Amino acid sequence: MAWKCSATTNVGLITNLQTAGIIKDPRIAKAMASVDRANYCPNNSNPYADSPQYLGYGATISAPHMHASCLELLKDQLLRNNANALDIGSGSGYLVACMGRIIQQNQGSGRVYGIEHIKQLVDTSIANCNKDCPDLLKDKLISLAEGDGFAGLPDAAPFDCIHVGAASPEIPPALVEQLKPNGRLVIPVGPDGGMQYLMLIEKDENGNVKEYQLDSVRYVPLCSVEYQLKSCLLYTSDAADDL
Repeated sequence: MAWKCSATTNVGLITNLQTAGIIKDPRIAKAMASVDRANYCPNNSNPYADSPQYLGYGATISAPHMHASCLELLKDQLLRNNANALDIGSGSGYLVACMGRIIQQNQGSGRVYGIEHIKQLVDTSIANCNKDCPDLLKDKLISLAEGDGFAGLPDAAPFDCIHVGAASPEIPPALVEQLKPNGRLVIPVGPDGGMQYLMLIEKDENGNVKEYQLDSVRYVPLCSVEYQLKSCLLYTSDAADDL
């Protein structure tokens, strides 16, 4: 039912995601309702459609139902005291802002780091957040910077949760290493253009790791800058990620 969640307003979109049972927790609904997706999509796009929107440079902003599903998977970690979260392939900055609004509900303690390897997208994401949620930047609840997704962000680790917004051929060991005990990693895994699955990785209090295969999806690849820019003409607005 996810594809039926499209709307003409941000509030309508979130309401439809709740009605479809994709958003279950009212705290996620509150956070997503306070982050206007239109501020993170290009002017010629359809921001309230429940589908990916092309950002340029071979990148997309994921479909709203995917963002909502991932936030549901990570909500317990995001709502911990002084939660430390990482969004890899942060693109437009939208999910970083949503995660920041969730953390803000827990007395404003914690931080969300967004890393993106395309400088132009980093610059755009900062501008988007300055327009939509300047308080999160001012209060240092969120930050956005250039970074290599495969390497994570070791200087800010360990993390309660990590979200990856592009498909990796395999689960990067560095990301698992950077999880805290009882931490979670959500990442699409599979070849570019091939069968991909959303994976949930959990690390228990003793450091033991379990992997869970969730749903089939289709994401743009987690790759080098050179590969992404060379291939960017292939990833237009019909490059969908779907549950």
